[in-house]
Amino acid sequence: MSAHEADLAAIATQERELCFSRFDEDVAWTLGSRLRTMAVARKAGVVIDVRRFGQPLFYCALGGTTPDNAEWVRRKSNLVARFHRSSYRLGLEMGTSLFEKYALSMADFAAHGGSFPICVQAAGAIGSITVSGLPQRADHELVVEALCVELGKDYGKLALPTPPV
Repeated sequence: MSAHEADLAAIATQERELCFSRFDEDVAWTLGSRLRTMAVARKAGVVIDVRRFGQPLFYCALGGTTPDNAEWVRRKSNLVARFHRSSYRLGLEMGTSLFEKYALSMADFAAHGGSFPICVQAAGAIGSITVSGLPQRADHELVVEALCVELGKDYGKLALPTPPV
């Protein structure tokens, strides 16, 4: 199995396993705050956005970010809202053919890692949690790690495989 295929398999498991029993404004704030604390501890300059589709619930821009990071967040979260899959998964699966196949504007959608669907049991995807500021695989993994902590899941079992050297 190639590294690409291994990442896709791991992301499919992440999307299946990282599901909330309930999600509201308080959960969004706790999740966003947890992610901010993790980013600050790692000196990661990122923008963090937690939203129900169409409704921002948490937003934070840390030092070292620019307005462009906010645009990446918007474009990545638009992709998750459209397909209910992680932006990293869609980028790996389809790359730039995604834009042609679905007639999507690159000004409004980004198939780069860092946005992950917020799933609620018995409801499906209801929003997204998005990070921008690190390389796309690291953006994705920061989100997944925060979701694992919030949901009490073992991040070691759900993390993307270590890429070959």
